[in-house]
Amino acid sequence: MASIDLNADLGETVDGVPTADDDAMFAVVSSANIACGGHAGDAASMRASVERAARTGVAVGAHPSFPDPANFGRIDVRMPSGELETEVARQLARLVAAGADIRYVKPHGALYHAVSRRIEDAAAVASAVAALSERLGRALPLLGMEGPIEAAARAAGLPFVREAFLDRGYRPDGTLVPRGEPGAVLQDPDAAAARALDLAHRGTLVTVEGRELEVDAVSLCLHGDSPAAVAMASAVRAALESGGVAVRAPW
Repeated sequence: MASIDLNADLGETVDGVPTADDDAMFAVVSSANIACGGHAGDAASMRASVERAARTGVAVGAHPSFPDPANFGRIDVRMPSGELETEVARQLARLVAAGADIRYVKPHGALYHAVSRRIEDAAAVASAVAALSERLGRALPLLGMEGPIEAAARAAGLPFVREAFLDRGYRPDGTLVPRGEPGAVLQDPDAAAARALDLAHRGTLVTVEGRELEVDAVSLCLHGDSPAAVAMASAVRAALESGGVAVRAPW
């Protein structure tokens, strides 16, 4: 049976209040990107997420971001490479201290896009992940889109795993439609399920202009803080399994 990963951004508490229905999402996904305190999350939410993951058999991924909780990590922040590396390392260490068996790392929000555009940011993130990998005795994969982060991961001796978004609009060049623009965020569970099947079976998705785009994705992402997240995740998992695709973490 073919398989594919289904990941979601979880553990994103703000002032102690979760932004997602984590219990429901952990029951459906195979990998969870856990907020490490940069954009959201704290020690308590990290411990709770680690415990949920253990109960549900979900793989734990670290979800570091620019240190910008006021903007939920969605504003581009220009940081010197050394400072960014130190910040990412600090966030990863917080998740390890919460008891996490980190299986992969996926940058969040603006940092995710920065490492897909700027080689200096990509190298800083990869260096922080490589340092943790050395301490753990195993290479942690980096999860993301095409761009400098892939080359930086390879240069640091780390695996790189490509993902695709089920709830975000794509442009013809493979980039995401910026939040706030028409078509940027998708909320239809049936559309998300259909996209998941296309990606799993054919390696394609449809852009906002209606064009077919080839995307070689090993993991599919849904944002946990979307109002329709649980409905979409449930529809996606049901569609994949009905279509002969097992939902399974690759880490």
